[in-house]
Amino acid sequence: MNINLQTVRSHIAAYYELTKPGVTFMVLISAMVGYYLGLNQPIHWLHMAITLLGIGLVAGGTSALNQVAESRIDAQMKRTCKRPIPSGRISRREGLAFGTVISIAGIVLLYVKINALTAFLAAVTLLSYVFIYTPMKRKTTFSTVVGAVPGALPPVGGWAAARGDADWHAWVLFGVLFFWQLPHFLAIAWLYKDDYARGGIRVLPLADPYGAKTVRQIIGNCLALLVISLLPTVFGWMGAVYAFGAAVLGLGYLYSGWLLSRTPNNRQARQVLFASILYLPLLLALMTFHKLLA
Repeated sequence: MNINLQTVRSHIAAYYELTKPGVTFMVLISAMVGYYLGLNQPIHWLHMAITLLGIGLVAGGTSALNQVAESRIDAQMKRTCKRPIPSGRISRREGLAFGTVISIAGIVLLYVKINALTAFLAAVTLLSYVFIYTPMKRKTTFSTVVGAVPGALPPVGGWAAARGDADWHAWVLFGVLFFWQLPHFLAIAWLYKDDYARGGIRVLPLADPYGAKTVRQIIGNCLALLVISLLPTVFGWMGAVYAFGAAVLGLGYLYSGWLLSRTPNNRQARQVLFASILYLPLLLALMTFHKLLA
């Protein structure tokens, strides 16, 4: 039997793309930071690797199942029409099987090798994203808030894997990820609102042609993020150096939203998006360095 290696490689690449590797990478970074911050003993590298493998499988499976559910919508949108399913490189049935298998494998791995709480959080992430957030996107702009919940759970899962619980420290991490996501996504929605309209997805900028509500949401969530990010210092978890860095980053993110309020256009929306992309890895790095130096 002749096997076309080019076809095999192309198919593997399509499955890899189905996991949204960029999104999955950020999930793994936030989970790894949560794991490291939750440690009260030296790193057990194999334990951490298994944790990240399990969380990564669930994250990739969630992305795949989301694309199965939204394949017809993706086909109508310019920014998503070349994804594996709408482009015909993978069938919906193949995507469903792939997403289901790797998601279940990830949850089982976490349950057997890590702990039940981490597996539970991974399952909640999957179920809330695929079965609550995904169908809500065509019905209400509130779906953005709902979708931020599963997006904020990975560092909690990492903390739970390292420590076996999810105390207030873990939920501060959740709060940071939750409030960071909202301005980030609203900036994307502003830039691609016409594309979202083609797909029938309800985003706030579509219901807010002048941008006033969108800007208020961006600024309000940036303010909430600034407050949440300073709680570790307020409660004695992080020091003054962290507080200074978090304040600078938070004020920079807030400033980008203020500029958008003054000049509501695509250029300023891109600045908000750029600020969000800088903010999260830098804040997580600050938290990590604080523990390294402690």
